Amino acid sequence: MFIKQLYTGCLSEAAYYIESNGEAAVIDPLRDIDTYLQLANERKARIKYIFETHFHADFVSGHIDLSKATSAPIVYGPDTATKFPVYVAKDEETFSIGALTLKVLHTPGHTMESSCYLLKDENGKDHCVFTGDTLFVGDVGRPDLAQKGAEITMNDLAGIMYESIHRKLFPLADDVIVYPAHGPGSSCGKNLGPNTFSTIGEEKKFNYALKAASKEEFIKSVTDGIAPPPQYFPINAKINKEGYNSLDDVLLKGMKALSVQGFKDLITDDTIILDTRKATVFTQGFVPGSISIGLEGRFAEWAGSILSFNAPMLLVTDPGKEKETIVRLARVGFDKVEGYLNGGYDTWVNAGGKIDMIIDVEADELMMDIPHDQNLVVLDIRRTTEYADGHLKDAVNIPLDSMTDPGSIANIEEEQNLYVHCAGGYRSVIAASLLKKQGIHNLRNVLGGWGKIKEQEKADIVKETSVLN
Repeated sequence: MFIKQLYTGCLSEAAYYIESNGEAAVIDPLRDIDTYLQLANERKARIKYIFETHFHADFVSGHIDLSKATSAPIVYGPDTATKFPVYVAKDEETFSIGALTLKVLHTPGHTMESSCYLLKDENGKDHCVFTGDTLFVGDVGRPDLAQKGAEITMNDLAGIMYESIHRKLFPLADDVIVYPAHGPGSSCGKNLGPNTFSTIGEEKKFNYALKAASKEEFIKSVTDGIAPPPQYFPINAKINKEGYNSLDDVLLKGMKALSVQGFKDLITDDTIILDTRKATVFTQGFVPGSISIGLEGRFAEWAGSILSFNAPMLLVTDPGKEKETIVRLARVGFDKVEGYLNGGYDTWVNAGGKIDMIIDVEADELMMDIPHDQNLVVLDIRRTTEYADGHLKDAVNIPLDSMTDPGSIANIEEEQNLYVHCAGGYRSVIAASLLKKQGIHNLRNVLGGWGKIKEQEKADIVKETSVLN
């Protein structure tokens, strides 16, 4: 028996490769499938099945491309309907992988087709369960992503999830390993734990949701304080249900090296110029109108949260990072990249192109400026809960994922001197680039963000206890 968790940190996503006696299965693959094909090739195994735990909302699955490459069927649990061929398994149906057995456990709640897969070893003993977005380490899946108008509510789904967990997962032995589809940082739950696997016993003991004394308490605990899902979640779920262009086609279209003039010729009013260099490099100079989302952070997640899926896109990357950028964009459904600036930003500068920049300031400089500048406004672009847990007095909170809405910045006035910060400096540069693109140029980026600000002796820090409670 061979099991490998293939974890992608920037998406907090876990796919799984299972193998026995030359037969393999892949659970919840990402759109870029080479890793799974290479692993099977290296181990001289044949991928026999592709299992999906549900229609993912936070990434585009590689199920279709992997099935075409291997001829393996795509298996979903009950209540699944797609626009492409899949095998819809029955509850408790079993599949053989060499000497192993995989059993379908239909666990609706996160979505109605959500299913877990129980793996039995060569001796028929329950070894582990792949829980998808039903059960995480320290959390459960959010129950607000599969609503069907007035037919089913978030509370209804939470109640269904309670029944699923208690009927299908609670009876498993405490030593059964839990392999979820996501780890810390994922928006598919409220607050996932720091680890990427656990056991049934550990979750019964420490998972806040599983400790609920009743169904009503469970519903309340998993729905209270749940943040709105990122804007791209329904888009990705629809793509996974209806199908998509192959990644090879997306790369063929996007991997076009453009001269400076060719780059300029493709820019229209709707074009997104995406700069994926490090945030600290971007602020020193960039093509005017560019949006910064550095590859060093949660790149695909933020791209999906703030960029339009319908707009054509041009890339400015570090030379050699073009393919990685396109692949990581494709993971969340972007397929309209029209090319990249050949040679990157330096080519633009050498050709005499106009440039823009963002002024960086240290946290201590912000502290010195606050008492002396009546027009100074601290713009905190962290999430509402982060802001509530501690922020500078009088700081204005506009979360980054809301900044593409013109109404969110409607109250920013021309004479204001904006000092923009996040937690550490990555998101604030994204925010500053968005503000610049919308014509707001009187701003500075606070290096190190809240991490540095809260260390300052003069920092007047307050909390929003009403939000935290």
